Amino acid sequence: MRNPDRFSGEFVGGAHEISFPVYYEDTDAGGVVYYANYLRFAERGRTEALHLAGIDHQELMSEHGVWFVARRCVVDYLKPARLDDLLTVRTSIQEMRTTSLLMRQEFLVRKETIAVVDAFMVCVNAAVKPSKIPQSVRETLLAALPLQTAQTV
Repeated sequence: MRNPDRFSGEFVGGAHEISFPVYYEDTDAGGVVYYANYLRFAERGRTEALHLAGIDHQELMSEHGVWFVARRCVVDYLKPARLDDLLTVRTSIQEMRTTSLLMRQEFLVRKETIAVVDAFMVCVNAAVKPSKIPQSVRETLLAALPLQTAQTV
Protein backbone atom coordinates (compact mmCIF):
# COMPACT_ATOMS: atom_id res chain seq x y z
CA MET A 1 0.00 0.00 0.00
CA ARG A 2 1.24 3.47 -0.84
CA ASN A 3 2.71 5.27 2.15
CA PRO A 4 0.91 8.65 2.24
CA ASP A 5 3.64 10.18 4.44
CA ARG A 6 6.37 9.50 1.90
CA PHE A 7 7.29 12.42 -0.36
CA SER A 8 7.08 11.08 -3.87
CA GLY A 9 7.07 14.27 -5.93
CA GLU A 10 4.00 15.35 -7.89
CA PHE A 11 2.21 14.97 -11.21
CA VAL A 12 2.57 18.01 -13.46
CA GLY A 13 1.11 18.20 -16.95
CA GLY A 14 0.92 14.45 -17.55
CA ALA A 15 4.38 13.75 -16.10
CA HIS A 16 5.81 12.98 -12.68
CA GLU A 17 8.37 15.36 -11.20
CA ILE A 18 10.62 14.93 -8.21
CA SER A 19 13.53 17.14 -7.16
CA PHE A 20 16.51 16.58 -4.92
CA PRO A 21 19.87 18.26 -4.35
CA VAL A 22 23.10 16.96 -5.83
CA TYR A 23 25.28 15.78 -2.97
CA TYR A 24 29.05 15.49 -2.84
CA GLU A 25 28.73 11.69 -3.03
CA ASP A 26 27.01 12.07 -6.43
CA THR A 27 29.93 13.89 -8.02
CA ASP A 28 33.41 13.22 -9.32
CA ALA A 29 36.53 15.07 -8.16
CA GLY A 30 35.53 18.11 -10.24
CA GLY A 31 32.13 18.51 -8.59
CA VAL A 32 30.25 17.22 -11.68
CA VAL A 33 27.64 14.47 -11.34
CA TYR A 34 29.28 11.17 -12.24
CA TYR A 35 27.66 9.88 -15.46
CA ALA A 36 26.47 6.54 -14.02
CA ASN A 37 24.58 8.30 -11.24
CA TYR A 38 22.00 9.50 -13.76
CA LEU A 39 20.80 5.89 -13.93
CA ARG A 40 20.40 5.85 -10.14
CA PHE A 41 18.45 9.12 -10.27
CA ALA A 42 16.32 7.73 -13.12
CA GLU A 43 15.46 4.65 -11.04
CA ARG A 44 14.39 6.87 -8.15
CA GLY A 45 12.21 8.92 -10.50
CA ARG A 46 10.51 5.83 -11.96
CA THR A 47 10.01 4.27 -8.53
CA GLU A 48 8.47 7.44 -7.09
CA ALA A 49 6.25 7.92 -10.16
CA LEU A 50 4.84 4.42 -9.69
CA HIS A 51 4.54 4.97 -5.95
CA LEU A 52 2.61 8.21 -6.31
CA ALA A 53 0.36 6.60 -8.93
CA GLY A 54 -0.55 3.99 -6.30
CA ILE A 55 1.56 1.11 -7.58
CA ASP A 56 3.67 -0.44 -4.85
CA HIS A 57 6.48 -2.77 -5.91
CA GLN A 58 5.82 -5.24 -3.09
CA GLU A 59 2.09 -5.41 -3.88
CA LEU A 60 2.81 -5.76 -7.60
CA MET A 61 4.88 -8.84 -6.78
CA SER A 62 2.59 -10.34 -4.15
CA GLU A 63 -0.78 -9.65 -5.83
CA HIS A 64 0.11 -10.02 -9.50
CA GLY A 65 3.33 -12.06 -9.43
CA VAL A 66 5.08 -9.55 -11.69
CA TRP A 67 7.41 -6.56 -11.51
CA PHE A 68 9.11 -4.14 -13.87
CA VAL A 69 12.74 -4.45 -14.87
CA ALA A 70 14.87 -2.18 -17.00
CA ARG A 71 15.74 -3.92 -20.26
CA ARG A 72 17.62 -1.05 -21.85
CA CYS A 73 18.39 2.57 -21.07
CA VAL A 74 19.60 5.13 -23.58
CA VAL A 75 21.14 8.25 -22.03
CA ASP A 76 21.79 11.54 -23.77
CA TYR A 77 24.01 13.83 -21.69
CA LEU A 78 23.56 17.46 -22.74
CA LYS A 79 25.10 19.49 -19.91
CA PRO A 80 26.55 18.57 -16.53
CA ALA A 81 24.77 18.76 -13.21
CA ARG A 82 27.02 20.00 -10.43
CA LEU A 83 27.41 19.83 -6.68
CA ASP A 84 24.52 21.57 -4.86
CA ASP A 85 22.32 21.88 -7.99
CA LEU A 86 18.66 21.12 -7.43
CA LEU A 87 18.01 18.31 -9.91
CA THR A 88 14.48 17.62 -11.14
CA VAL A 89 13.62 14.30 -12.75
CA ARG A 90 10.53 14.46 -14.98
CA THR A 91 9.14 11.01 -15.89
CA SER A 92 6.54 10.33 -18.57
CA ILE A 93 5.26 7.31 -20.46
CA GLN A 94 5.97 7.49 -24.18
CA GLU A 95 4.64 4.08 -25.15
CA MET A 96 2.84 1.16 -23.52
CA ARG A 97 2.75 -2.28 -25.07
CA THR A 98 1.38 -5.58 -23.83
CA THR A 99 4.44 -6.42 -21.72
CA SER A 100 6.53 -3.25 -21.80
CA LEU A 101 6.76 0.50 -21.28
CA LEU A 102 8.97 3.18 -22.71
CA MET A 103 9.52 5.80 -20.04
CA ARG A 104 11.26 9.07 -20.88
CA GLN A 105 13.05 10.87 -18.10
CA GLU A 106 14.25 14.41 -18.46
CA PHE A 107 16.76 15.81 -15.99
CA LEU A 108 16.40 19.51 -15.37
CA VAL A 109 18.46 22.10 -13.52
CA ARG A 110 16.91 25.55 -13.26
CA LYS A 111 14.19 24.42 -15.75
CA GLU A 112 16.81 23.56 -18.40
CA THR A 113 17.02 19.99 -19.71
CA ILE A 114 20.53 18.69 -19.08
CA ALA A 115 20.06 14.96 -19.80
CA VAL A 116 17.44 12.55 -21.13
CA VAL A 117 17.03 8.85 -20.35
CA ASP A 118 14.78 6.59 -22.38
CA ALA A 119 14.13 3.55 -20.18
CA PHE A 120 12.64 0.48 -21.82
CA MET A 121 10.88 -1.38 -19.00
CA VAL A 122 9.56 -4.95 -19.23
CA CYS A 123 6.98 -6.54 -16.97
CA VAL A 124 8.30 -9.97 -15.91
CA ASN A 125 7.05 -12.89 -13.85
CA ALA A 126 8.83 -15.00 -11.22
CA ALA A 127 10.69 -16.89 -13.96
CA VAL A 128 11.91 -13.48 -15.22
CA LYS A 129 10.01 -14.01 -18.48
CA PRO A 130 7.97 -11.22 -20.10
CA SER A 131 4.44 -11.11 -18.74
CA LYS A 132 1.38 -9.04 -19.60
CA ILE A 133 1.06 -5.84 -17.62
CA PRO A 134 -2.03 -6.47 -15.47
CA GLN A 135 -5.05 -4.49 -16.71
CA SER A 136 -5.53 -2.76 -13.34
CA VAL A 137 -1.88 -1.64 -13.40
CA ARG A 138 -2.24 -0.38 -17.00
CA GLU A 139 -5.31 1.63 -16.04
CA THR A 140 -3.65 3.05 -12.92
CA LEU A 141 -0.52 4.04 -14.83
CA LEU A 142 -2.41 5.69 -17.68
CA ALA A 143 -4.67 7.60 -15.29
CA ALA A 144 -1.64 9.11 -13.54
CA LEU A 145 0.74 9.33 -16.52
CA PRO A 146 -1.19 9.60 -19.79
CA LEU A 147 0.76 8.66 -22.89
CA GLN A 148 2.83 11.55 -24.20
CA THR A 149 3.36 10.47 -27.81
CA ALA A 150 2.32 7.00 -28.88
CA GLN A 151 -0.72 4.83 -28.19
CA THR A 152 -1.09 1.60 -26.25
CA VAL A 153 -0.51 -1.60 -28.19
